[in-house]
Amino acid sequence: MFQDDLLTYLETFLTKDRKQRFLDVLGNRTKFLTIAIEDVFQLHNTSAVIRSCDAFGIQEVHVVEDRFGQRLDKNIAVGAEQWVDVYRYRNTSDCVTELKHRGYKIIATTPHTNSSMLGDFEINSKTALFFGTEKEGLSEEVMQKADGFLKVPMVGFSESLNISVCAAIIIQELTKKLRNSNLEWQLSDIEILEKRLDWTKKSIKDVEGIISRYPDK
Repeated sequence: MFQDDLLTYLETFLTKDRKQRFLDVLGNRTKFLTIAIEDVFQLHNTSAVIRSCDAFGIQEVHVVEDRFGQRLDKNIAVGAEQWVDVYRYRNTSDCVTELKHRGYKIIATTPHTNSSMLGDFEINSKTALFFGTEKEGLSEEVMQKADGFLKVPMVGFSESLNISVCAAIIIQELTKKLRNSNLEWQLSDIEILEKRLDWTKKSIKDVEGIISRYPDK
């Protein structure tokens, strides 16, 4: 059961502007679209993708850290990891299985010729976008299990973009489409309350000490 009284109590430690900022940001957050990053080698790229997710309203990011270990660079993320929920997986299979279990359609971002162009791509159900390694792209497992494919149209000599650049372009375009749609893309009321409590806790110095003195903790 959600702790409404605790949230009300902790929010007394926030400024009015801070509380309103949380509400404004959460009003544009979505889990309808989510991002999965598979075995990215350059550590700043994972962090940059997370920062783009925060900037454009994606609440959850799924990171496969099978081959290269943890790739999150907090200096690049610039605090974004506080506001975006990051889920880590030991292998691709676990990530794909979990996302499918949650009802997501798996979309592989790839420059292959059978991919849908970004401008033509329509979101009509919960969608998980997969981005792969800088040189090799997505694994064969993701390609085999994908429900569809997506690419950014390019007219120059380059055949691909840096993963963080590609992700930013796609995320910005698809979140704009979501907000202009009639889909129920926003967080639920309980999800908003849960994130308000989470973000409020992260904003208060010595929050554990304050909670320990709260009578109904």
